[in-house]
Amino acid sequence: MSKKRNNLLIAASGTGGHIFPALAVSKKVEKDWNIHWLGVKKRLDSEIVPRKYNLLTLNLETPKNNVFIIFQYLKILFSIFNILKILKEKKINLVFTTGGYISAPTILAAKLLKIPVIIHESNLIPGTVTKYFGFLCEFVFLGFKETNFYLKNCKTIFTGTPLREDFYEINLLPKWVPRGKGPLLIVMGGSQGAKRINEIFYESLDFLIKQNFRIVHIIGENNLNISVKKQSNNYVQKKFTNQIASLMQNCDLVISRSGAGTINELIQTGKPSILIPYPNSKNNHQEKNAMILSSIGGAILMNQNQLSKVFFEDTLKRILKFKLKKGKPKYEILDLMKENIKNFNSLKSTNEIKDLINYFLKEF
Repeated sequence: MSKKRNNLLIAASGTGGHIFPALAVSKKVEKDWNIHWLGVKKRLDSEIVPRKYNLLTLNLETPKNNVFIIFQYLKILFSIFNILKILKEKKINLVFTTGGYISAPTILAAKLLKIPVIIHESNLIPGTVTKYFGFLCEFVFLGFKETNFYLKNCKTIFTGTPLREDFYEINLLPKWVPRGKGPLLIVMGGSQGAKRINEIFYESLDFLIKQNFRIVHIIGENNLNISVKKQSNNYVQKKFTNQIASLMQNCDLVISRSGAGTINELIQTGKPSILIPYPNSKNNHQEKNAMILSSIGGAILMNQNQLSKVFFEDTLKRILKFKLKKGKPKYEILDLMKENIKNFNSLKSTNEIKDLINYFLKEF
């Protein structure tokens, strides 16, 4: 089938939680569609969206609670006119979006031109755009079945959340990761990093190194001004890596925020975790996401506002306490967490999403 006149606009911007699922989908459907990508200037989009997807950017800002918030929302609303122009010029047949503030004007513009829209909602508690604009979309794809409860007026389909292809492959541990017999900890805060996770981790770093833990610490782009150097072969610090799948597949414990992407990556890799939700996430969705795993004993949920060095270290001691059995360490709690997370059946949602998107293909 010729894709000459099948033009797909992907609207995904800001954080990895919006961009990475859209990237996974785009790679699946690029053989059948001409893809154009709508993003925002000075965001993560320009760094990771491949050039072949014809990135187009709007000059918008994330709405913040200050005296200018009404003007920020008006600017987003008026971007409809720019998006209408893009949709017409690129002769877009279908829009796929993953939420975030760029989604609202894109959905409205598409509906004005009677272009079908599909939105994917990866969080358990739907975001503002999905909640208020989902009924305008042809379909709302769900990362979790339970989300359907909050979207009674939408045409929902449970697909799971698409992950990068390397999460469905077997990957070796990167060569730069510390080797040894101690348990391997992966510490990360999502694509933007997490200041408080980094702070509590730095406070406990001496303790962690003395425990002979091997540590990969991904601090994020926004935390480069924090300089902590330790003379230890068991500690590696990086601002960013594209080898997350490899790290998670081969580690023993993940310490992280609880964005929907991370939750699904933990389910896919079957890894226990300590989850520290971002307390200011909209609708408190990160805490709700974390409860998906903590409720079955696959993760420990920590409240950032109540987090302390003593509590953090005591929790790690408890999880990683072991007894030697036939000369090998037996981690009773860690192993139990691994078993509990296996109760989730992971699915390769990109295949189903591909089929649903290709339903809108036009034959010429």
